[in-house]
Amino acid sequence: MLDISVIILTYNEEIHIRRCLENVNQFAAKVYVVDCFSTDQTADIAKGMGAEVVMHKWPGNQAEQFNWAIDHLPIETEWILRLDADEYLLPGLIEELREKLPVISDDVSAFSLSLSRAFYGKILHHGIVNNIKIIRLFRKGKARYEKRLMDEHLSVLSGETIELKNQFVDDSRMTIGQFTDKHNGYATREAALLLDAEFQLTDTALLPQDYGKEVQKKREQKARYARMPLFWRAFGYFIYRYVIKLGFLDGKEGFLWDFLQGWWYRTLVDAKVYEIKKACGNDKDRIKRFLQDKYNITL
Repeated sequence: MLDISVIILTYNEEIHIRRCLENVNQFAAKVYVVDCFSTDQTADIAKGMGAEVVMHKWPGNQAEQFNWAIDHLPIETEWILRLDADEYLLPGLIEELREKLPVISDDVSAFSLSLSRAFYGKILHHGIVNNIKIIRLFRKGKARYEKRLMDEHLSVLSGETIELKNQFVDDSRMTIGQFTDKHNGYATREAALLLDAEFQLTDTALLPQDYGKEVQKKREQKARYARMPLFWRAFGYFIYRYVIKLGFLDGKEGFLWDFLQGWWYRTLVDAKVYEIKKACGNDKDRIKRFLQDKYNITL
């Protein structure tokens, strides 16, 4: 086994957790499931498959939950891997870790992994889902998550970050109804982040900045997106993904992914931004109060 502890944050993930654990049990020395008091069989399945299950109340976002985990779990391995319950490593990435991790230089503190996306069981190869780089594997004590409502990323505190070639997969088994319900909640937080990008509602200068080139690029793109016209930007984003980036080549699954996540979801986000601006105008304090009073979001 590799000198890796895997941390998986869960809440009602019985449709995913078995697949995830079968995957990581192939290579990880230790697996922790940090659960938010699931009401389904998530915890029982995880315990039955050898994971150590720790219950911890949801603090409001994944960043704080994961930082709590690395601060309080009795981790003894050199490396920590963060995975979601609906993710798994492809065989090539497992082999790459087995080859490189035991001989890696002490100067390396983290690895940037390549994310692949699957929808309805089909791995997508077009649109914007191909070869997204995310820091997920790091030495203990060398990285923490930024405090952010969503789209949080690991900040490497010191040392070098290198990229691995092979991929891990985000492969949700949710129904369309579950997908839309979940993204309705995401849309509120995304709207808050876009308003923050437009009006500088928080002091982002105080946040750590070393998330990797891919994340910095994405943040700059989101800042430009926030300045574009409402609703038109959602339509334009879908055209970019589905036509210009050839998402249509991924068939029905590609259409559903680009439409639901790229147009429907973005339009819903814009509708919430419109709702908030209609109620508050451009008054920063009113926007912050509205988010707190109506959506229990504190910026």
